[in-house]
Amino acid sequence: MLKRIAIAGLAVVLVLGVAGWFYRNTIIQYIALQRAHANRIDAGPTQTVPWSKGPATPAAPLAERPPNIVFILLDDLGFNDITTFGGGVADGKVPTPNIDRLAAQGAIYSQAYSGTGTCAPSRAMLMTGRYPTRTGFEFTPTPNGMTNVLAAFAAGRPESHLPPMQINPAINDDILPFKDKGLPGSEITIAELLKQRDYHTVHIGKWHLGNRPDFLPNAQGFDESLLMHSGLYLPEDDPKVVNARLDFDPIDKFLWAALSYAASFNGGEPFKPGGYLTDWWTDETLRVIEANRNRPFFINLAHWAPHTPLQATREDYDAVGDIRPHHKRVYAAMIRAVDRSVGRILDKLEAEGLADNTIVILSSDNGAPGYIGIPEVNAPLRGWKITLFEGGIRVPMFVKWPGRIAPGTVVNTPVAHIDLFPSLAAAAGAALPRDRVIDGVDILPAATGKGPVKRKNDAIFWQSGAYRVVRAGDWKLHVDGNQNKSWLFNLAADPSERTNLVAREPRKVAELKALLAAHHAKAVGSLWPHSLISPIVLDKTIDQPVAKGDEYVLWPN
Repeated sequence: MLKRIAIAGLAVVLVLGVAGWFYRNTIIQYIALQRAHANRIDAGPTQTVPWSKGPATPAAPLAERPPNIVFILLDDLGFNDITTFGGGVADGKVPTPNIDRLAAQGAIYSQAYSGTGTCAPSRAMLMTGRYPTRTGFEFTPTPNGMTNVLAAFAAGRPESHLPPMQINPAINDDILPFKDKGLPGSEITIAELLKQRDYHTVHIGKWHLGNRPDFLPNAQGFDESLLMHSGLYLPEDDPKVVNARLDFDPIDKFLWAALSYAASFNGGEPFKPGGYLTDWWTDETLRVIEANRNRPFFINLAHWAPHTPLQATREDYDAVGDIRPHHKRVYAAMIRAVDRSVGRILDKLEAEGLADNTIVILSSDNGAPGYIGIPEVNAPLRGWKITLFEGGIRVPMFVKWPGRIAPGTVVNTPVAHIDLFPSLAAAAGAALPRDRVIDGVDILPAATGKGPVKRKNDAIFWQSGAYRVVRAGDWKLHVDGNQNKSWLFNLAADPSERTNLVAREPRKVAELKALLAAHHAKAVGSLWPHSLISPIVLDKTIDQPVAKGDEYVLWPN
């Protein structure tokens, strides 16, 4: 009898303990989300953007001017999201004919890489042509309160097979606010370099290289900037929008709590955009093309799509058909909007008679994340955003330049985001700066038939804290210093990185580790320390249960 009473008492204690743990975590999560909600912006009414107008007549014939440049950067696009590579979002049910058209009209760089596995450092490398070992821009700035939300929800996850998220106590929003994390003005951006050749430079969309006035696009070489001031594509209750909340993802919870529907122009006060964000930015891009048709221009169109929060227009949602689950259908509809944007820009350049002297480039800042819960999004590549496996860093890079690059050109040599700075400088006839090292190389000769891509040791590097990777030739080595684990792959034989050759190829491991050591030998320190280290499972999306033995990386950011 006493034994039964003791067992019953223990059960009650356990139930109360579990209930207490649950309610305590619920309260912590609620407080974290309320703090995130404080980030919301009260935007003013929609404005007509007062773009400056170029000359009424051209100073020189089109063929004698430096080429116009339109760079379309997507955010978190999956390798399997476009039909160019033979796949396509939602199992190929939603084709991307306009992106395919751009790729077919110029060069496909079949082994193109982002600067890293997250957005902001990739953007810094695109802008400067330099690695974080030189700029210090190593970690993605996270909005105020985001780390607290991630930590609060991570504490409530039942996954015992993963190490816990580590929060760096040395950094918080009070010590180093979000606005103070940016690309130093001492760096030279591609926009600043193109000013040598009298380009009119325009940024439209996401920036993520600092929110302080001295970090914003207008201080970094852009004459005009229509900025993503916050991140809703439409107000959540707009009758034209279809939303998909991801209840399994703490990042998604933060975004819905913190984001507003807001834009700003040239550093002015925030106002409500003039439509669904992807379409509105495209509308404004067409206006910029028209206003500057008589002078060289550089447009950096940095789309937010298909980054979360998942929001599509009802028209696109209806058009993609009965795709399930619901969030996958919304995602597919967002890809459809991005593809429409590309087509409209190509059509506008042709209508204005500018297509023959305009370079159009499309890429993505990194691969698609596992936290959207679409397992096949990077197929057949392994890994996600927030890893340096191929699924996290292999991205499209398509370059159209009529008369210089023949349609249907394919370049199989590995290239990276750092290469676009010197490539565009060479195309525009702008001299590279002599007071600093530019890590990228000119990759356009490989597309125009004038020569191969030449890179020291054929080596491309990636890093996030103690997680460091090098690809040299067909070999790729991952060194995760946080868990003292390495992976070695021969990408020619194993492009999906399934067979770890570390034990079988000690000489190759030593050779690649020597390249990593040399790369970091004179590295500058990070501009700010990482705020957390998170386990990212390589082969499962965040909504799938983790089993013992599942491989992961420990990602500092």
